[in-house]
Amino acid sequence: MLAQSLRGLAVLAFGALVALLPAAHAHADPSVQEIERQIDEAWVKLEPIIEQYNQVHSQLKSNQAKAAALQKQLQPLELEVEIAMSRVSSIAVQAYKTGKASTLNALLVSGSPATLAEQMSRLEAIARQQRQQISGVAEARDKYAADKRALDALIEQQARQDAELVAKRKDIEAQINNLQQLRIRAYGSPNGGTGNLKPVACPVEYAPGAAGKAAQTACSQIGKPYVYATEGPNSYDCSGLTLYAWKAAGVSLYHFTGEQYRTTRRVSRAELRPGDLVFFYPDRHHVGLYVGGDWMVHAPRAGDVVRMKQISSYGVAVNGYGRVG
Repeated sequence: MLAQSLRGLAVLAFGALVALLPAAHAHADPSVQEIERQIDEAWVKLEPIIEQYNQVHSQLKSNQAKAAALQKQLQPLELEVEIAMSRVSSIAVQAYKTGKASTLNALLVSGSPATLAEQMSRLEAIARQQRQQISGVAEARDKYAADKRALDALIEQQARQDAELVAKRKDIEAQINNLQQLRIRAYGSPNGGTGNLKPVACPVEYAPGAAGKAAQTACSQIGKPYVYATEGPNSYDCSGLTLYAWKAAGVSLYHFTGEQYRTTRRVSRAELRPGDLVFFYPDRHHVGLYVGGDWMVHAPRAGDVVRMKQISSYGVAVNGYGRVG
């Protein structure tokens, strides 16, 4: 009886304690607007790393090609020096190397100072001619060799940077995956809830020539996925898309937003026409291609696809306009 009474009291006490505890609130998922804000903030940090990789990797490939070209130029020069050296007569080389000893030897053999003078004069002429033939080629060879050593040192440095940036890919991919999960949770699908990819005719305005071709090409890529460090034809990052669009128009651009800004001509907002590039953020790590009527085509970020976007929606994030050619 005592044990049953004690158990009953324990149950009553536990029930009273639970009743006194505050009610637990269910964890509320962040709003669509909050998740979109988090995605935007995270991507602004990630995209510069991708563009830095594009810059370093492009420079590395370019310098590797230059080094290979220098090596090709070095090989015939080195061969030419070897051939010239082999042509130097053994007597001229001996006279040049031994100096006074060869003079005494020639005097003993010839037995005549006049003959000696004639022989030495001939030896010096031969040596001088050979040195002149060799020196020009050797100087060119040494110059190319010095240039290649400097380029090799730069390539080594850039290769280290390239490797470091490649090593960051796993971290970038993990962050991108987290952002994608947020997007799926917010919208129910990878691209849901973000509006139409092509809400108006694209290009909005007609443009003749290469600029029109670039705008049309950009429009035709709408719906293709963003993949960093790619330049088509199946996927793009932001500068890869503008590069691809202008490549179709016969113009080469660098796969790096900073270089695209540097190599284009500055225009004002009022002067924009289809084909112009629009740059964003203080370090200009994002770029889109203008297609008229305040609209651009761009590759926004991982987890998204190439789409149209109104420039005015970026507000103060716009940081310059560039005209190709």
